[in-house]
Amino acid sequence: MRVALRVCALVAAAVVVACASMVPSEEARRELLTTGKLRVGIGVGASTSAFWAVRDPSTGLPRGVTVDLAYALARRLEAPLELVVYANSGEVVAAGPKGEWDVAFMPEDAERRKLVDFGPAYYLSTSTFLVREGSGIDSLAEVDRPGVRAAGIANTTTARTAMSTLKNTKLQSFRTVDELVAKMKAGEIDAIALGRESLQGLQPQIPGSKILDGHFHAAGTAVAVPKGKPAALAYATRFIEEAKRDGTVRRALDNAGMKNAPVAPAQ
Repeated sequence: MRVALRVCALVAAAVVVACASMVPSEEARRELLTTGKLRVGIGVGASTSAFWAVRDPSTGLPRGVTVDLAYALARRLEAPLELVVYANSGEVVAAGPKGEWDVAFMPEDAERRKLVDFGPAYYLSTSTFLVREGSGIDSLAEVDRPGVRAAGIANTTTARTAMSTLKNTKLQSFRTVDELVAKMKAGEIDAIALGRESLQGLQPQIPGSKILDGHFHAAGTAVAVPKGKPAALAYATRFIEEAKRDGTVRRALDNAGMKNAPVAPAQ
């Protein structure tokens, strides 16, 4: 009986400590709620991933992993939420220094670290190519040969990495995923460079297409805040680590149909 009581006491104490750790300081609230509400920058495209949200066909509202995380963070802060929507991750990043959002979720890379401050990753992703039927491309190496028409989303981590790895193929850039799908359906491009989960969502829209094995890029998708906001970064970091522990990230991935996608390890 004493052992059981001691275990209950320890569990209760752990819960109290965890809850206390998520109470934001006044400085964190000022840095995160600059307009009185939490503005979260998200990318909305044609298929869902750890970064991409999609439009719900019945409501027209964004839904996806980043949307679920945004609502969870707003609830922790007891603040209203405003989703600030962009066409791609490059636009989300560029909007950070302009003060258009308070928190965002996006793939991390060295170029982006110059513009925003990153907290921990909640998901680790890989990028590869989707190739059209009849392209004659069966491997990553075969994408990099003269005459292949490859494309990606402008100013994204995936596109920059693809450009740096391709020596014989010039990567075309487009603003949205919808444009990539339209170009491939029209037979104007042979390969699309995106995260594997995004490509899995696109593949049914392009009959006969194939996702190539392997990857040319691996990166974490993480929480980010504009530079010069240390209290906001500290709180966002605690939020993500707690969300990984308490199942919030797992549920967000599952809700987006990513039941086999692993949650990034704790830091």
